[in-house]
Amino acid sequence: MKLQASAGRAFIKMHGLRNHFVIVDGRTVPFRPPVAEIVRICDPRVGVGGDQLVVLEPTGQDADLFMRLYNPTGQQAEACGNATRCVAWLLMEESSTDHVRIETLAGVLDCRRIGDRLVSCDMGRVSMHWKDVPLSQERDTLNLDLTVGDLSDPAALNVGNPHAVFFVGDVDAIDLVALAPEVQRHPLFPESVNVGIATLLSDSRLRLKVYERGAGLTEACGSGACAAAFAARARGLTGASHIVVEQPGGEVGIVLREDHHAVMSGPVAHCFHGTL
Repeated sequence: MKLQASAGRAFIKMHGLRNHFVIVDGRTVPFRPPVAEIVRICDPRVGVGGDQLVVLEPTGQDADLFMRLYNPTGQQAEACGNATRCVAWLLMEESSTDHVRIETLAGVLDCRRIGDRLVSCDMGRVSMHWKDVPLSQERDTLNLDLTVGDLSDPAALNVGNPHAVFFVGDVDAIDLVALAPEVQRHPLFPESVNVGIATLLSDSRLRLKVYERGAGLTEACGSGACAAAFAARARGLTGASHIVVEQPGGEVGIVLREDHHAVMSGPVAHCFHGTL
């Protein structure tokens, strides 16, 4: 009996610091899968497996394409730094260019090739205004009055998506998987929140772990790295404008500009391709 692959939708599997993505090109033939299919695709036990499903679509803005992001729960996400780098690299390879613009629900992001499978992305303006995060009520976002177990006093920010960053003595001493869901369910966060714990290692380096909305604990989070670096400088923990963020999956560099934009640089990797 000869085995033959069934016809299906083509995909590419990539990762940025072991943050994995299933990427489908829907620019010519639209791809809007139902929630159950998104859940199946992202589940490594029955599908391809990934931290997000990424669908490339046409754009009506001054950009090269629109990037739609789905969490493993089927909910859409506004932004993802690691996915943006992966898609930017694919698009630059396709177009033989070193600069592309990618539209997301969080806005249009400028991306550039800076080396062999190294990409930088301007993740946009970071905001700490309580309505932008968003919070359900006006609070001091630099020192948010919130305590959950061993976590307290986070900074709340928006980097295209909401983040709460807790600064701790040792990220490895905190059971983030146990505590983060309670933070995400807190009434202060009407759209939930990505929960990060960070430890400052030096003036220009910090260690970070992030429990993401809809995805749980991931190996790396690009927007979370931007949030942690921005929060560290906003609190006066560092005066550096270029901060290296260590995560379980590897390192990214964050440049904090005077206009409150965060520019993230890091690697991308191709895993494999196939059909759904």
